[in-house]
Amino acid sequence: MKIFKNEWSNIILIVIILALLIPQTRKPLQIFANKVFAFSPEVTDEAKREQLSGYQWTLENNSGKSIDFSEYQDEVIVVNYWATWCPPCIAEMPSFQNLYEDYNNKVKFFFISGEEHETVRNFLKEKRFSLPTYRMLSPDPKPLEGYTLPTTYVIDRQGNIVIKKVGSADWNSQAMRNTLDKLLKS
Repeated sequence: MKIFKNEWSNIILIVIILALLIPQTRKPLQIFANKVFAFSPEVTDEAKREQLSGYQWTLENNSGKSIDFSEYQDEVIVVNYWATWCPPCIAEMPSFQNLYEDYNNKVKFFFISGEEHETVRNFLKEKRFSLPTYRMLSPDPKPLEGYTLPTTYVIDRQGNIVIKKVGSADWNSQAMRNTLDKLLKS
């Protein structure tokens, strides 16, 4: 009987490994795993917060219009670097959509992708997302960097990085909403 149990566990392990090796099943499994293990992002201690070096950053929205990031200098800002092919990015997008629907008039959201606008528009349409997406036309202000996807920053009105999260997270959590509400009051 013990040998039979070991065989079943080996078979299950082989099936999981094969599912992860096949591209058609790997991406949905990665998205699912990222959703299951996504937690609310942690707020950085005030003493350890970095500050933007400046707001000189030119972006292009999904319609091809240039946007000057410095126009939003005194706002609470969320910057997310993402891509349509990135499973952790895709996993966190529904929580961003929910947060965006409730905070888009209070917080400025910038979803930055290096992909063609057409690719991004098709992705958003297919997923029924209305997130404001951009492409960089100039280098991002330091210490922002989107080399690892997804990477998200929450910036207060003074340019302090309150949250820096590399990897997927649950952005629609009550803790995140409380953080944004607190930043909006200050």
